[in-house]
Amino acid sequence: MAARKTTSRRPAKKQPCPECQDGQVLESFQVGGRRKRVSDDQQGALCLTCLGSGEAPTD
Repeated sequence: MAARKTTSRRPAKKQPCPECQDGQVLESFQVGGRRKRVSDDQQGALCLTCLGSGEAPTD
C-alpha cells in the first residue's frame, strides 16, 4: 500500500485595508480652552476599520 500524500493549502493572500495601508490614519484635532478650534496639524490614530493590523477585515 502506497503512502498517502497530504497537500497543504496555501493561506489566502491578505488584502490591504481600504482605509489605510499600515494600520494608522491621520486625523485633525481640536485645540484651545473654551473655544475649540481645529488645528491645521494632524496626528496619527489607529484605523478603526482594520484595528491597526493593516489588513482588510474578513466578514
